[in-house]
Amino acid sequence: MKSWDIIIVGGGIIGLSLAIALRRRGARVLVVERGEPGREASYAAGGMLVDCSLETPPALQPLAVASARMYPEFAHEIEVESGAKVDLRDQGTLFIPPAEHVHERPGFTMAELLPAPLSELEPELRAERAFYLKERSVDPRALSSAATKAAKNLGVDFSSGDSVSAVNLSEGQVTGVTTIKTSFLAPKVVICAGAWSGQIAPCAFPTRPVKGQMLCLAMPSRTLLKHVIRSPKAYLIPRSDGRLLVGATVEEAGFDKRTEPDTIQRLHRAALELVPKLRDARMLEAWAGLRPGTPDGLP
Repeated sequence: MKSWDIIIVGGGIIGLSLAIALRRRGARVLVVERGEPGREASYAAGGMLVDCSLETPPALQPLAVASARMYPEFAHEIEVESGAKVDLRDQGTLFIPPAEHVHERPGFTMAELLPAPLSELEPELRAERAFYLKERSVDPRALSSAATKAAKNLGVDFSSGDSVSAVNLSEGQVTGVTTIKTSFLAPKVVICAGAWSGQIAPCAFPTRPVKGQMLCLAMPSRTLLKHVIRSPKAYLIPRSDGRLLVGATVEEAGFDKRTEPDTIQRLHRAALELVPKLRDARMLEAWAGLRPGTPDGLP
């Protein structure tokens, strides 16, 4: 029976990037994915590469900064190994802080932190003040697709549409996994199943799904917005092809991935308040994804 050095459970961008890195080092790798690779949380994500956030715990800040610095090289390698583009953008983010976090000192304004007047950076944005952050964004759908191609080109094996029910043990040692279809052998197993990680026996990971609803608009002009916009009510993420993502909610709703018209309309209204010219934008789609959550909110 065929065996592998490592089995990765979950084919999102975390599982895929790990599979690629291990395969580059010569490991025989199998990715087992309950659906299609990159079609769950990775597919639903906005793709903001945030390394400076009010929500980031201080202990994680150095890791967030290090990760952001590594991303351009990571994205380039994926593009080279897949032959596909991932739409990594480096125009930066305009962060509109909540009113309670705005404390301008005498003789100092937030405008001094902008590389140009706000009206020049984003003429159509309706905001009085904002911080400029040197952040990037990526198209997670393009990235996941490219990473899947790269992994296959490197020789990573896949079993898609195959849910892992258990990690197999013998005398305290990992021997592989059991799936709804069959079983696979490997002395090492890495769980990258996101919100579903806690459903794999005997691993009692305290994960839970955290629902996020988003929508996508077709901007009237590809250059209507250049920067990612982060505000208390919504964030706007422009893509190079003229799409604009608007998100997102944070909901405790179990594994329910249905969208709610009232919620999507609320996000749409928030986008229009920020950029009134989006009234001419056509809505392309709306969706919901499930982020992996933990009791303490940490990875």
